[in-house]
Order: sequence, then C-alpha cells, then structure tokens
Amino acid sequence: MTAQRTIVTIACLLTTFLVAPPVLAQHGAPDGQWPSYGGDDGSTKYAPLDQIDAGNVDQLQVAWQWESPDGAIAGDNRRLTPAGFKATPLMIDGVLYIRTSLSIVAAIDAQTGEQLWVRDIGSYEFYEEAGRPTNLGWNSRGVGYWTDGNEARVYLATVDAHLWSFDAATGRPIGRFGSDGKIDLTQGLRREIDRSAYQVISPPMVVGDVVIVNSSIADGPRYKTAPPGDIRGFDARTGELRWTFHTVAQAGEIGNDTWEDDSWTYTGNANAWSIMSADQELGYVYLPIGTPTNDWYGGHRLGDNLFAESLVCLDAATGQRVWHFQMVHHGLWDYDLPAAPTLVDITVDGRDIKAVAQVSKQGFTYVFDRVTGEPVWPIEERPVAQSSVPGERASATQPFPTKPPAFERQGIAVDDLIDFTPELRAEAEEILSQYEYGDLFHPPSLKGTIQMPGWGGGANWYGAGFDPDTDHLYVPSRTSPITVLLEEADPERSDFRYIRGRSGLRGPQGLPLVKPPYSRLTAIDLKTGDLTWQVTLGDGPRQRLIEMGVPDPGPLGGGAFTGPVVTKTLLFLGLGGGRGSEQAAALNAFDKATGEIVHAVEVPATLTGTPMTYMAGGKQYIVAAYGSGGEAGLVALALP
Repeated sequence: MTAQRTIVTIACLLTTFLVAPPVLAQHGAPDGQWPSYGGDDGSTKYAPLDQIDAGNVDQLQVAWQWESPDGAIAGDNRRLTPAGFKATPLMIDGVLYIRTSLSIVAAIDAQTGEQLWVRDIGSYEFYEEAGRPTNLGWNSRGVGYWTDGNEARVYLATVDAHLWSFDAATGRPIGRFGSDGKIDLTQGLRREIDRSAYQVISPPMVVGDVVIVNSSIADGPRYKTAPPGDIRGFDARTGELRWTFHTVAQAGEIGNDTWEDDSWTYTGNANAWSIMSADQELGYVYLPIGTPTNDWYGGHRLGDNLFAESLVCLDAATGQRVWHFQMVHHGLWDYDLPAAPTLVDITVDGRDIKAVAQVSKQGFTYVFDRVTGEPVWPIEERPVAQSSVPGERASATQPFPTKPPAFERQGIAVDDLIDFTPELRAEAEEILSQYEYGDLFHPPSLKGTIQMPGWGGGANWYGAGFDPDTDHLYVPSRTSPITVLLEEADPERSDFRYIRGRSGLRGPQGLPLVKPPYSRLTAIDLKTGDLTWQVTLGDGPRQRLIEMGVPDPGPLGGGAFTGPVVTKTLLFLGLGGGRGSEQAAALNAFDKATGEIVHAVEVPATLTGTPMTYMAGGKQYIVAAYGSGGEAGLVALALP
C-alpha cells in the first residue's frame, strides 16, 4: 500500500468516529415529478408510482410522440446527423425539458406532448466546418434545473462547450448570467485548449446555488499535453466561477506525488464525462472520473495518477475534496467510471448507512459510506499482472471489492470461449492464441491483449436503478471483449512512445468469441452485498445459430438496451430493435423480485435513452428517447 493510499484509509476511519450516525431519508423522484436526470439527484431512477402494475401493463399504449428538430436542421448534411438520441427529460410542474443531440433545448407539455418552446442557440454551427464532435459525436444526456422559489432556470451545457442559462417559462436566455446568458467553457482552464477536442454531453448538476459542469475530452489524443478534465462550479444566478477542482492533482495538492516526473504539468483528460450525483442535505457532489491522457499507455505518466479513475466527493459550495477512492491505479484499460454514482440509504448488519454505490466497466459495484468514504465492505489490494511494454510500469496491485460479487465476467480463459459446436470452439481457440490474455487487469501489449468485459462492456453510461423499498440495485451490463494492440508512434505525428494500433476482435464465423450471455440484468441486495438474480437481456444471434444447425440455445443476450427506471410495482427497461438484435423494439416490464419479463410493450422505434416516469393529469406516463438522425424524438406511454 502506498503512502497516499494509507493516508486516505486513515482519514476515512477517523471521520467515521467523528460523524454522528446518519438519519436515513427516502429517495426517489418526489411528488410524481422527475426533477433530475436520474429522478432524484442521487440518480436512483426510482419513482414511488403504482398506477401501472403487473395487472395492467399490457394495456400501455402510445399517448403522444414529440419529434426532435434535429432532423430538419441536419437535412442531408451527414456531419450534422446525430446517432442515437440518448437524453432523458426532466419533468417539473407539468413541463418536460429536454436537450437534443444538436444541443437544442425544448419544453414540452407533459400530458399532450405539445411543444411549448424551443431554443436553438446554434451550437452545432461550429462543426459545420470543424467536422463531427469528439468521441461519440452528437451525444446528449439532458439538462439541469434550478429554482429559488421566485424564478426557475434550465441549464444547458453544449456540444461546442458553452454553459447556457434559460428562463424555464419562456426559453429566453438569462442576460445577467455570464455574457448574454452563456459562459465559454473553453476559457479559464489551466491551459489553452482546442474546442474541437472538448465538449459537454452530460447535464449540469445543481447543488444549492452552484451549477457544476464536467466535460467530454477526445479519447484518442496524439500528444501528451491534452485538455484538463477539471470540474468547475458556477454561481447559479450570475455564472461567476465559484471554484475549480483539478482532476490531475497540481503542485501542493494531495495526490500530486502520484504523478511522477512532473507529468501533472501536461497530462489531461481524467474528466468526468458521465452523469454526476449529489446529496443536497450534505451539500456534496459525487464525481465519476475517467482515464488520464492516453487510455492504453502510461509510460509518460508513471505513478498512481490521482484523481483519475476515482470516485471523488466534493463540498459543492467550495469545491474542496471531502474524500476519494481510486478504483484503478495508473489506468491502462480505459476503465473510466462510466455512470452516475447511485446514492442509497441502506442498513447493513444493523448499521444505518448513507451510502453511494458506483458501478463500473470492470463489472464491480463499489459501495461506500457517502459521508466518510469508508467502504461498506472491505476492498482489497491484490497483485496483478505486470506490463512487458518498454517504459511502462503498471501498478503492482489493484483494488478488488469483496462484496458485492462482480456482475460481469472478468478476464478471459479458454473455458470462456464459444462452444456451440466443436468447429466453433476450435476456431475460437485459434483466435485466442493470437493474443495475450488473462485476468481483468492484464495490461496492453505489443502482441495485442484481449480485455473483458472491455471498454464498452460491464456497466456503462445508463448506470443502475435502486429500489429503496427492498434495498436492491438493478444493473444492466454487457460482455464485450476487445483487443488492445500497442505500436510505436510516428514521432512526426505524436510525442507518445506508444499508441493503440488498429485492432479488432471477431469471433468464429462472425459470432461472438465467448459464451453467452452477452448482456444481462442483475439484481444486487445492498443489505447483504449478495446477487439476488441475473437474467439475460435480448436474444442475440440466436436465430443465426439455429440456421447453422445448432439446437435452439434460447436467449443469448445482446442488442440495444437502455438504463432502468424503477417504480413501486415494476422495473422498466428498453430492449431490442438495434444492431445485433433479433427482436422488435419494446419497453420491457420486469418483476423486481425475480427478473422475469411481465410484458413487452412494443414501441415505434428503438429506445435509445433511459426512460423516466411521472404523473400528469391523474395519469402515470413513461417517456423515453428514441431513434437517430432525422427520426428521433420522445415517445410517451400511458394507460388508456
């Protein structure tokens, strides 16, 4: 254990003795509304609604649809054509607020779907010449909301890296916020940045009167010096900068010694691209931080690299660090924290705990006391494989939670390979032999290394849902092995020693390399830290195997799915209709106790955003984003 890790452990233990036992609160979206991306600021994705239940869910029908203006704007311009529309709207006082993929914000009547106002501030115009936005392109999660009881505002953080404040009633920019209603987020950072490598895809988090903003930074950089992923807090009324938290610890800050050879002076990324969470009573914000610059090679940033790939708790009023935990030391796998931390109040072994549960790409669920940062169950530092790449020095150990068990397969071995027929198994073994492989933290190599679940596997941005009545956490996840092949960089095009080369991973005859299931839904009992059940999500390549003469293998998992929304009666999740899926697009209703599908409600198009639910005019609605390109929008389902 390093000195840094020892200091953090002692600090957590001391805080535990000094803090009074917590008073547990009820979580979930309040009063039939949905005022935050995850229902509440703790991202439980829970609403205590029961109008729609197992007895009538088969009667759900489309109540209304709203069409995104993006399609009409993009027209035939492929540069402006969004992919999947991933936003989740808010609902406050009968009005939905949504951000489109092109960073247009709109207000919609919650009962009828009528568009009340739309505000296009032209964020996409920068990319008419600059090309597509960084990383996944036109990406969108949603907006933030604030009110002091007298006025209400909607906050939009955009694809061209601006923060806007709009009047919630009219959509007009608040002129006294920043400069004419906006703040240029590329300004005020530690160094000048290229706007084309820096955008915001997730909603701002509002805690008290502070608007907190994160960023999405290019993951495939050519140079060691990259935009910093610093988190900033702005005054909700004026837009004045209140504070900045350095995700790469700077001189004099705790963790600076984990960046060897002054690598803290130039390393960037380590950004919280996903959704943040907050505890309004404590005044704390929780940040899921990503990987530092060059996801796969860290020879230019030796050391543990705080606060990369860490869950960080800040005082939202000041930006001061309260506690942190690093899930990956010296990251080499792109195992950034991809989802909002879920704030849960649980009782474990007779002890009431204000907790935070963080799901990960590795397939782990890390659970902490959210006041102190103390792990609810022990997290052990265990030895891991070391790197053979010149100049690299992988961490000797990595943290492994002892509870809950992993919800995804970790690492790969021969026994994991597809085996529907002897021929498929033999071909899979031949593919595996071409690479290095091993446990979860087997490092990238010059030969090429297979990683599983993979950077797109495990849990991802859709996160988890929580039922406060049963203390169960529901996690959709994917098994998606990848290969990482490092190669020497061209010194005329990059100052890295090694970069990730072109590499792909195809299984036998185009099938997956490993056994099913390829996606699953897991229920975790946070009272005990045990898995209650796991079910397969989707059919996967089932029909193709049948056509190859394989007896019907049953559901294999795979294809498109969304995050969950949990109600008093059921769990809902969008499933099917996407690439790799052999089943129609539907909103599936699950029995929370067993994971069995109660009913699959057919929907007009593949659902691409995590659903939300609310009450309006005496009816419960379930709303989700769908589609891509010129055919995207929101669909609302309700009982007749």
